[in-house]
Amino acid sequence: MPTWKRCWGLLLVLLALLPCLPSDLVPRITFRHGDPGRSLLRFRLENVHNYDQLVLSPDETTLYVGARDNILSLGIRPGPIRLLHQAPWPANDSSITSCVNKAKSNKTECFNFIRILAPVNGSHLYTCGTYAFNPTCTYIELDHFSMPKNPNGTIITMDGRGQSPFDPQHNYTSITIDGELYTGTMNNFRGNEPVIFRNLGTKVSLRTEGSHGWLNADAVFVGSFNPQGSSPDSKVYFFFDETTREYDFFEKMTVARVARVCKNDVGGEKVLQKRWTTFLKAQLTCSLQNHFPFNILHHVALQNQPDPNNSVFFGVFRTQWQLGGRRSSAVCLYKLNDIEKVFNGAFKEQNKESSKWNRYMGVVSDPRPGSCSGGKFSDTDLNFMKEHFLMDEVVLPGAGRPVLVKQNVQYTRIALDSVQSVSGLNYTVMFLGTDKGFLHKAVLMGNGSESHIIEEIELLTPEEPVENILLAANEGVLYIGYSAGVLRVPLANCTVYQSCFDCILARDPYCAWDGASQRCRSVRSEQDKGKSWLQDIERGNPNTTCFSIGTPRVMRPPSASVKEENYSSCYNTILELRCPHRSALATYSWKTPDLAAPEMQMVTAEDAQVIIVREDTEGLYECWATESGYRYQVAHYWVRPVSCPGSVAPNTAERDYYKQFVVVTVLLVLTLLGCLGLGLYSVRDKLRARSKIQGCSTPETIKLSDSKEKKPLNGLCDTDGAKPCCVPLGRSTGKMDLENNSVAIS
Repeated sequence: MPTWKRCWGLLLVLLALLPCLPSDLVPRITFRHGDPGRSLLRFRLENVHNYDQLVLSPDETTLYVGARDNILSLGIRPGPIRLLHQAPWPANDSSITSCVNKAKSNKTECFNFIRILAPVNGSHLYTCGTYAFNPTCTYIELDHFSMPKNPNGTIITMDGRGQSPFDPQHNYTSITIDGELYTGTMNNFRGNEPVIFRNLGTKVSLRTEGSHGWLNADAVFVGSFNPQGSSPDSKVYFFFDETTREYDFFEKMTVARVARVCKNDVGGEKVLQKRWTTFLKAQLTCSLQNHFPFNILHHVALQNQPDPNNSVFFGVFRTQWQLGGRRSSAVCLYKLNDIEKVFNGAFKEQNKESSKWNRYMGVVSDPRPGSCSGGKFSDTDLNFMKEHFLMDEVVLPGAGRPVLVKQNVQYTRIALDSVQSVSGLNYTVMFLGTDKGFLHKAVLMGNGSESHIIEEIELLTPEEPVENILLAANEGVLYIGYSAGVLRVPLANCTVYQSCFDCILARDPYCAWDGASQRCRSVRSEQDKGKSWLQDIERGNPNTTCFSIGTPRVMRPPSASVKEENYSSCYNTILELRCPHRSALATYSWKTPDLAAPEMQMVTAEDAQVIIVREDTEGLYECWATESGYRYQVAHYWVRPVSCPGSVAPNTAERDYYKQFVVVTVLLVLTLLGCLGLGLYSVRDKLRARSKIQGCSTPETIKLSDSKEKKPLNGLCDTDGAKPCCVPLGRSTGKMDLENNSVAIS
């Protein structure tokens, strides 16, 4: 057996031996596109596309949107979304011509895709765009929402390289701190020169060193943060992934990274001039035990804490090894203290002879290279930093494992909110966008050890990835930017839960059952929460929650809210009764009348009950759900047979299968006739072949001829072949027999 086949077989065996992923998390409720149970507000303008950048004003009354060739100012409070200002900013003709001449598309690429939209003070926005593969920046005056212009009427612009990518498909990140812009992007047209860059403000502009491999050529940036705020020695963290160089692997392996630079970095004087002198990077890990790692980082969100040093980063990952085409995503959290421990730990260094990366065992000077001491480093320290930018240890996730793993879904974006429950506990709520246009709302429970997906919302159809999520916590909504507009999604959806048991089973930190008003209400909208407010986020058990107080409506059986439906159907018709699945986490069962032979008169499934309407099938049919140890009714039907004179059309709930029966019967008959025809055709071919058998032995004649003759009656035999072939001699003067032999005529 070839070596590659043996290796491939061994790999398949090893993969088969890997344990399966944990049981998949399932959203409790799914709202399809347009479902009135989950109201969404949409805003769009004709001929404006790619609403990619979303930024809130400091007072959260205005939403600034960076779209393709346009910058918008939208009023969002109070009332619906409305257009306040529109500032067109397309690329000029020369940039578009140059873009097309470089083999780029003037249909999809040679536009100005806005990539940076940053408030720099109370009066201006700083904005940058791809500008037809020619990154360009300018300012917007907020008073008139216009851009400064030259006397000839053209917009005053600046070079945007290092701030905006050239290619609209390339990832990027930016953050503004004290009037200074920190960016991570691609710095050239070819897209193989990643850079972390600082400009604007009063400090010297700095960038990463390109010649020493601080960033690998395929680095993909996904986020940048400044948890410590305006502290003089605060740090800026960049998250990205790239191909690793420190591991030997049979194929290119991607790893997730976090990099750190100091705000007070001023660069070197002789060594590392106009370069970061505090740049460090470390690897992030996110994996389940005995499984392939989730090594590709898609997005990161920061959860601030009262003490900035306790801040937590949440990262969305997927794996580069997708077995059988199955996609899985994971969410891992990283504590800032754990990240800092790694940055204060040992360095790696590369052996120049073997190119291997090993732990640096030498002495580290004081002040420590890469620290935010604020002083100047010696040339020796700066030369050390050139070569020792990678940390030896890796950053492990909190609890050592992902807090959420979802199979067959690829998450693209994450936003975080912190909600205080009725009991006073704070819960983290994650909003996760997918590559198919869905939004998952999940709550982190059990001190961060487990997750529950509260709901799934289909945002976009036809499907497209969710590329931007912006949380407006004070307003209590999410803003979603997509190719054709902006969506506003309320964080809470409490009114959809009509009873106490449904409100508790949802386990939604935004919602609680108010025993006084007998409604499921938003905990944020009410300031008078009292003892009658009920929640059970950890267990979601109505048995111990709803029945803990004795108000009449709470104690009323939940089936009282189920509408009773009556069906009067003709005898011997087929009736289908549906069992609505309110929750994907419940198990469903039917309660039916007692029948003598139920298997002959009905078919039972979780989502439907199909019966033949007769006198003995008359009665009450109920569908019940069981969830978190609580049993509740979801459907209630009365079925009564009636006599129908002549041919009577069934009602909407009935199904007449006569037409289907006729179609299936006809198809079956045609199939049998086709098989019979093929069989007869095959027999006919064999009979023809037998009648045309020649004297030459062939595989066909061996099979079809029973002749045992070895010598011809007349003729010569060619014995060169494997079988003798006889040929008649001369001109035949008589007739030929059936074996092609000459027969003399006397």
